[in-house]
Amino acid sequence: MSDIDPRIERVRFGADGLVAAVIQQWDTSEVLMLAWMDAEALRRTLTSGRVTFWSRSRQEYWRKGDTSGHVQYVREVRLDCDGDTLLVKVDQVGVACHTGTRTCFDADDLQAVIGAEGVRHD
Repeated sequence: MSDIDPRIERVRFGADGLVAAVIQQWDTSEVLMLAWMDAEALRRTLTSGRVTFWSRSRQEYWRKGDTSGHVQYVREVRLDCDGDTLLVKVDQVGVACHTGTRTCFDADDLQAVIGAEGVRHD
């Protein structure tokens, strides 16, 4: 019998044992942050109702909100078609970013050309 949870058999963890997890507010689709999970962090997330990550800098698990109070309650976890990225839909309490902002993606706008179907920009 396999010790691997059948829910994560198709997850393609990188050479470092990690998979990217995009965190999204479940009801507004707002992208909040990106962090990393290993198999244990994913198991904890799937079984506890709270999001757990692997900290690459501290080399330890961290459950979002334990020290800040800005908890992420799991609503849904999906795997992308390649099996190498997770989409974790959450109910975010407070801010998601360590800088104190709602989302980690509110910094620099890189001023991309806005594309439109049938219009070439080359």
